[in-house]
Amino acid sequence: MTSKSAGEKSARWGDLAPRILSAIVMLAVGGFAIWLGGIWFLALAVISSALMMWELARMTRGQGFDASILLGALTAVVLVMGITLPWALPFLLLPSLIGVLTPRRDILAFGPYALVIVVTAMALIILRSDTHGVVAIAWLLSVVVASDVLGYFAGRILGGPKFWPKISPKKTWSGTVAGWIGAALVGFGFWHYAGFGAAVLWVSPLIAFAGQLGDIAESAIKRRAGVKDASNLIPGHGGLLDRFDALAFASVLAVILNLGLHFLPTPGDVATMADSLPLDVTE
Repeated sequence: MTSKSAGEKSARWGDLAPRILSAIVMLAVGGFAIWLGGIWFLALAVISSALMMWELARMTRGQGFDASILLGALTAVVLVMGITLPWALPFLLLPSLIGVLTPRRDILAFGPYALVIVVTAMALIILRSDTHGVVAIAWLLSVVVASDVLGYFAGRILGGPKFWPKISPKKTWSGTVAGWIGAALVGFGFWHYAGFGAAVLWVSPLIAFAGQLGDIAESAIKRRAGVKDASNLIPGHGGLLDRFDALAFASVLAVILNLGLHFLPTPGDVATMADSLPLDVTE
């Protein structure tokens, strides 16, 4: 192996260790909050959304007063209001509206994406509510993670044509298709073992594709801002937006599709499914 090929291999996999370590920490913190639900999950959703708004505001800020911290704090406030006071839901628009009125070099990018951030928090809270429970969030995260992990390895091992080189030069068609396949396998598992409706078989790849588009949308914002990462909060992953951009689009679409398809189970459905499994291997 030449020194050049060794260097290329090292560069290709050089970020794997910090990515894995950061992922373990995120899984531990996120898994704890998801499992407990209630105030713990609400706090995680609110804090994460506030930090993502801060990152978005920093990337798109213009000359003059930097309102990034204030917009992050405002996001936390309006989310708490929206969660506890149903009549306060229109206030979720405030971060977007106020953000475009502050010095901003990319209003067209900030306004819609800021709204996506707060809507994502509400979508995740709906998915983790008592109506659906842990299993709905477990499915969503499994789809996004499977799509991301398989896409990451397939893209680097197989390579091939780029998916959208002008926006996201690292993404390949091989990684994209591998992500869809991984999502379909996840959907099959949750349909077969967790009481999900059959629609989850084709919804899961669609959710994965939404997640991939979310990743591309955030990449476009970063390219317009001239930055590599949204921030450096997470070693190996950049910022929260870099890690959860896919989850944003995926969670919102999941809630919308479930309104018509009702493929997500309730805790009662999961319990019934579990009772029907042949758990006694001695029979």
